[in-house]
Amino acid sequence: MSGEVKMLDFERKSVVLVTCPKGFSPYLSDEMSRMGFKIRNELHAGVETKASLNECMRLNLWVRSGHRVLYQLKKFKAETPDQMYDQVKEMVWEKIITPDGYLTITSSVITETINDSRFANVKVKDAIVDRIREKFGRRPSSGPDMSGVIVFLYWRDDECIIYLDTSGVPLSRRGYRKLPHKAPLQETLAASLIKAAEWYGRGNFISPMCGSGTLAIEAALIALNGAPGLMREDFAFKKLPGYNEEYWDNLCIEAEDRERKKIDGRIIATDLDPEAVEAARKNARAAGVEHHIEFEVCDFRETPIPEGRGVVMMNPEYGERMGSRTKLEKIYSAIGDYFKNKCQGYKGYVFTGNMELAKFIGLKTTRRMMFYNAKIECRLLEYEIFKGSNKKRY
Repeated sequence: MSGEVKMLDFERKSVVLVTCPKGFSPYLSDEMSRMGFKIRNELHAGVETKASLNECMRLNLWVRSGHRVLYQLKKFKAETPDQMYDQVKEMVWEKIITPDGYLTITSSVITETINDSRFANVKVKDAIVDRIREKFGRRPSSGPDMSGVIVFLYWRDDECIIYLDTSGVPLSRRGYRKLPHKAPLQETLAASLIKAAEWYGRGNFISPMCGSGTLAIEAALIALNGAPGLMREDFAFKKLPGYNEEYWDNLCIEAEDRERKKIDGRIIATDLDPEAVEAARKNARAAGVEHHIEFEVCDFRETPIPEGRGVVMMNPEYGERMGSRTKLEKIYSAIGDYFKNKCQGYKGYVFTGNMELAKFIGLKTTRRMMFYNAKIECRLLEYEIFKGSNKKRY
């Protein structure tokens, strides 16, 4: 059999879900609103809007706090795998993948009829390739490596939604982290923490205990209005029939033209470990922002605080390794002393997954914002450090 491969309509609007880790939705929603998208629904781990595939390209280019941009193809009811197979097979897949293409299925499945999401993935894959085989006499290859068309299945109870994943590799992988060093913050988490601190590039941004530099680098990208998607090449939308390379190139050129040349304030990143500072410097170089960040090897207590106002943000260890508790208590206590003695006029922020340790900071929080670092429930603690007072505020 033979058939003509048709093109997807990149101008057709549909429901689009931009996924994010739990707790990030308010910051992602704000980003998308600033980009001109009307928010349909703010979910626990994502934000819904209506957009075309062309607009999905813009979301992939500019979103800082999201992980994936999912374009809805079909929503339906199914109680069994066979019912789901029939619904998926009815879809016009010949517009989406060629017989010579490559297909990857990913999913989020919670339904009584399936114990293993991999079985659901196989049923979706079978439905798609069976239809393509019937149309063309041959079928696309499939597997896990995300090098072609990526289809995402959402299945809760009897509700199924089929999406095109236009991102592929999560948007958190900007492409600049060449040397991760120890337990680095994910880029999307770092960007969301900075947004939660309401720092948009005015004033100073100080990052003691900088590790591999993710906070400082994301701060520089925000201050410069640098599109985070400019640093990577591998987007799943490029594999779709109808993808217009010229349209994407123009989006990138426009993003480059909108990038600022200077930062209104100073960004300082320090760490006691010379290897961490070297890793941070190399990562900043890969991101194109090295010359906008001042790096220094020193104890966090020696981190310089310029005159004026700004944000001091730290991500101290909060693990419970054997024998580390007493040392960490002293570090958290020293953070409180550093804030009240060196950072007057600034806002201090500590990101931690251990609220018992946070008590040793000894200062009264003005806000406590919940985030998840992987599966660990964490808090971003805000401290307003007043000028003219060295007293601890309880």
